[in-house]
Amino acid sequence: MGQFNTTPITRVKNISKADFIKHYYKPQRPVLIENLTADWPAFKKWNLDYIQERAGDQIVPLYNNKPASGKQSVYEPVKKVKLREYIELLKTEPTDLRIFFYNILDSMPELLKDFSYPDIGLKFFKRLPALFFGGGESKVFMHYDIDLPDSMHFHFHGHKSVTLFSQEQSKYLYQIPYSIHNLEKIDMDNPDFEKYPALQYAEGIQAEMKHGDALFMPSGYWHYIKYLDGGFSMTLRALPRRPKAFLTMLYNVFIMRHFDNGMRRFNGQKWLDYKERLSIKKAEKLMKKHA
Repeated sequence: MGQFNTTPITRVKNISKADFIKHYYKPQRPVLIENLTADWPAFKKWNLDYIQERAGDQIVPLYNNKPASGKQSVYEPVKKVKLREYIELLKTEPTDLRIFFYNILDSMPELLKDFSYPDIGLKFFKRLPALFFGGGESKVFMHYDIDLPDSMHFHFHGHKSVTLFSQEQSKYLYQIPYSIHNLEKIDMDNPDFEKYPALQYAEGIQAEMKHGDALFMPSGYWHYIKYLDGGFSMTLRALPRRPKAFLTMLYNVFIMRHFDNGMRRFNGQKWLDYKERLSIKKAEKLMKKHA
């Protein structure tokens, strides 16, 4: 067992639009900006109580840390409850239950008045501001976003840990073919380098987030997220502007995703097992070059 080779993320208190574009957006480097939300009403207002008071009666789908198996869809929730009950759970005890992609425009549009889209050089897609909730045992499996956005990820109420890897590190992460995640048997908190030796060569970036922090995740960056206590985050997304990333996004969304879903519906666990074997074989070939 071991620990991933990571370096702390660059943290800045404030940053100008010009500096952000020059030092982070154009070179596609992650950065954590501490005071980007300081002038938002959300900075003072947004906590679990605030959300609970405004939408407590809404029925929400919950997900846990267990990966989907067989023909089960990754979007199939483990249960549905009232938002009030779920937030009460977050406030009282650790849980692995989380809410994935709560669309603000559709579900709680009044929150739009509490934040503004930062004038920082990203052309945000304003149809999809989304919230993500989790408890002290919630983990979001290692993945990158299928539509390859440049994202700003803002955290509220509590603390979370985010481990980032660039696309250049994919070869070491046991990426599953036709997918945007890695081998889900890997314990990202305590990786087994004997069983999965390629992992020891991966180089990542570690970010610890608190209330109000803004994390820039460039297009295609892998992220593994742990909620250290009950809280929630908001993601604002910008479509990739580099031609190669844009074309890959179109392939991911309109071809790869549908092919993978179709094979999963038709072959179930056999398809998942096949992809897992391919992932391990590819890593084994890579390790022979390192030998």
